Amino acid sequence: MAITASDVKELRERTNAGMLDCKKALQETDGNFDKAIEWLRAKGLSKAAKKAGRVAAEGLVTSYIHAGGRIGVLLEVNSETDFVARNEEFQNFVRDIAMHIAAAAPKYVGLEDVEESEKQKEKEVLMAKAREEGKKEEMLEKIVEGQIKKWASDICLLEQKYVKNPDQSIRDYLNDKIAKIGENLVIRRFVRYELGEGIEKKKEDFAAEVAAVTGNK
Repeated sequence: MAITASDVKELRERTNAGMLDCKKALQETDGNFDKAIEWLRAKGLSKAAKKAGRVAAEGLVTSYIHAGGRIGVLLEVNSETDFVARNEEFQNFVRDIAMHIAAAAPKYVGLEDVEESEKQKEKEVLMAKAREEGKKEEMLEKIVEGQIKKWASDICLLEQKYVKNPDQSIRDYLNDKIAKIGENLVIRRFVRYELGEGIEKKKEDFAAEVAAVTGNK
């Protein structure tokens, strides 16, 4: 499998390892990101990846209310120790993530949380669209792979661009905090509520209402 510069960049963003190390890891694992992260961890080359296997069972559950009470978020972020959970920097990080969720409305934490059936359905839709646009059959997999990443960046928290700094993803921001705080941190789960969400609202026809009251048609 050909390793692209964007693949190397993505792995570096996930692990904070060096560019050459990331390229080597992808080459050694035939482009498999999960295996590449394990390869870097085994070699001791990834600050974030080295901490990823450590148990994080402490942390915080926090709430965030936005837009005058119209949007609410409940969020759990885990740390390894209660000491870090009480740390102001960690608490600010958790609040930042809750605020981002309120603003960006992700559906999942990561792509691994999306049901395989939903991924497959999206892939089939994108494949059909690419064929309709006349894309070459041998290029479809590569084209759709890129589009799936774009789809993930719309619905998955870790892949979204951070609202306070669009130059980095939430995954980048998390890895930065892991490296700085020195503990494994895990964004475990969240629930986002929006006032009236899912309720079919009655559409008012103001002109017709006025006409009915005045007897005019």
